[in-house]
Amino acid sequence: MSPSTNEADQHWLRHALSLAERAAAEGEVPVGAVLVGADGALLAEGWNRPIALHDPTAHAEIMAMRAGAAALGNYRLTGSTLYVTLEPCAMCAGAIIHARVGRLVFGASDPKAGAVNSVYDLIARPQLNHVVAWQGGVLEAECAEQLRAFFRVRRGLRNG
Repeated sequence: MSPSTNEADQHWLRHALSLAERAAAEGEVPVGAVLVGADGALLAEGWNRPIALHDPTAHAEIMAMRAGAAALGNYRLTGSTLYVTLEPCAMCAGAIIHARVGRLVFGASDPKAGAVNSVYDLIARPQLNHVVAWQGGVLEAECAEQLRAFFRVRRGLRNG
């Protein structure tokens, strides 16, 4: 795990929360991600878009990393920090490792599919060729409530 939460972590995670709102407005599960370069400046952002893009890999983290890699002209995102509102799944965790993201900061844990420490422990495995520093639980209550509210509305619409 990385050092404790700081003001920058909260700032960027709040930005990711606003992107998650955009996902929800588009009918997607509200997850947002922000990629910040080693210099502390915004490099890229993304939000869940698998429904709109008909792409099962279009998770917020993947969208942000794709945009960041394109902006840098390099798939390696060394020294960057990825902020995401929900603990990454196994697919996203693998992509984070392959992209050599330096640090991951997430809000809510995902007890059903989390691949950082909830269900799997992929991010910081010393056997892998790159170990990602991480911090979970930043603005956890806000991130979790955003997801709960989305699914409450979804269930309400389905139930009548």
